[in-house]
Amino acid sequence: MSGTFFINLILNGLIEGMVIALPALALTLVLDISKFPNVAVGDTMTVGAYAALAFQSVGLPYFALSVGGAMAVCMVLSLATWHFVFRRLSKASMVVNLLAAVGLAFMMRSVLQLLVSSQPQVYDFPLVRAWNFHGVRLLPADLWVLLTSVATLLVVFGIFRYTDLGRRLRAIADNPELARASAIRSRWPVWFLWALFGALSALGGVLIASKSVLLPEFGWEFVIPAFSAVILGGIGNPVGAVLGAVLMGVAQELSVAFVGPSYKIVVSFAVLILVLMLRPSGLLGTVEKSR
Repeated sequence: MSGTFFINLILNGLIEGMVIALPALALTLVLDISKFPNVAVGDTMTVGAYAALAFQSVGLPYFALSVGGAMAVCMVLSLATWHFVFRRLSKASMVVNLLAAVGLAFMMRSVLQLLVSSQPQVYDFPLVRAWNFHGVRLLPADLWVLLTSVATLLVVFGIFRYTDLGRRLRAIADNPELARASAIRSRWPVWFLWALFGALSALGGVLIASKSVLLPEFGWEFVIPAFSAVILGGIGNPVGAVLGAVLMGVAQELSVAFVGPSYKIVVSFAVLILVLMLRPSGLLGTVEKSR
């Protein structure tokens, strides 16, 4: 196998990992603040992908407008699930919230199956040739996906690092009781968090669907890779979630050269298990001590 072949695999893995990083980041932010894994992220991605398809079907002139509309739809959906479900379960255990998220995921999928066809669908994109750089191939759509993912992640990290809202969210995540004692109100930061969850999920769904076919259950297939990326990078660490997603994506693609595409997901989980055996808190996670 040539070096060019492996370069193509690494490039594909990087693009896939950056796309998985969006739902992984959404997962870890909710997990860090609300203290439970919202596994409905996969079906929220699916809703966003179908919403973009619907907006494109009505004739919006630019696909970016369809993406923006899909993000708005999922922001409203995410805020509604927080207000009507998870806010009322805020005092319940993590298991109760997790089961509620699973129920919401199945409900969203069932509603989608009633509203749309179960036949595979694709976005209306023009066919273009891949760029060829001495054997290294890159589709213009892949470059768009990669740049969009990177730009989105930079904006999110900028908000959390440099804005007052981001500092409030970090304070609530680190110590909710101390944040309340310091007169930091959690209402508006938490609303922003759930709106951001919907926006990231929708964008991730659109980017994934732009590279594959769209089915009502396609988002569920990305819940486990996204959650694995969160664990691999370190639970509650946004940078770790992105790093874990990239490592998972590259590991999966490189494994194609040895075990074929059918088993690449197995190799990525083997990497996850190995890392957790050597460092149970994840790559960038911290070990919590108890007395």
